[in-house]
Amino acid sequence: MFLTQSLLLLPDFLLIVCGFLVCRFTGLDRTVWNATERLVYWLLFPVLLFTSIVRTPLDLGASLGLGLGGMVVLGAGVVLATALRFAPGVDLGLQSSGAQVAFRFNSYVALALAERIGGAAGVAWIALLVALCVPLANLGAVWSLARHGGQNTLRELAHNPLILSTVAGLVANLAGLHLPDTAATVLTRIGGAALPLGLMAVGAGLELGGLQKAPQLAAALLAIRHLALPLVGLGLGVALALPAGQAQILLAFAALPTASSCYVLAARMGGDGPYVAGLVTASTLLGMLSVPLALTVFAALH
Repeated sequence: MFLTQSLLLLPDFLLIVCGFLVCRFTGLDRTVWNATERLVYWLLFPVLLFTSIVRTPLDLGASLGLGLGGMVVLGAGVVLATALRFAPGVDLGLQSSGAQVAFRFNSYVALALAERIGGAAGVAWIALLVALCVPLANLGAVWSLARHGGQNTLRELAHNPLILSTVAGLVANLAGLHLPDTAATVLTRIGGAALPLGLMAVGAGLELGGLQKAPQLAAALLAIRHLALPLVGLGLGVALALPAGQAQILLAFAALPTASSCYVLAARMGGDGPYVAGLVTASTLLGMLSVPLALTVFAALH
């Protein structure tokens, strides 16, 4: 069963490996991939979210438990990562920089995974989790790094393209709006480029060297991301009596690797960029094991 779940994710992780190899061994270096990340973040990914939500019937009442579960998973990560500040010998600067890795999630992997295990409904459920949890995750990350810079948290949230596109899609869906066929085709093709380019961009940013500064702290943060949160997600699926499909999506969401943009935020707000880059790389690699393992456990229990 583990092998089956791993094969389900293999195409997505091979795209990550492809991005790493292309960035390291061809002329398409970080300059190219920095531009690609901006294209995916500001255009391709928002279009994918919007079109996925608009074309999928939504029952928000039936999804309230899923949304609550996602917010509790994320909140648990924030609490556990913050608690590490009080552990003996912890470097508070590195903890402030790396805490976000424990609770933020890679939306590119989330959408690719949701589409594979749940089809259009899975994408819509993940989009709902993104809409609810991206603002909370960004709040937690910016709050943790606030001592290093003076960024305006509310302004950043109000300009977040993932939040704006998700909200626009929800409004259009609930209002019963339908896109003209030509517009729907164009937007679908634009959004279709988001996942392969986004996953390759994740691979292009992989590096591990910075973890040598505080390996024990890194191990604790990664244990929260890849062990504690999946256990929380699994328990919430039962406690909230979620339908099997939503419970599976919630568990997959809880087991995701961290967001590749953690490095960007840490570097921009005066944190330790190389340390966070190492955490992001380790989390991406661990995600190749934690996601299939979580789905295998789910299948065994259902």
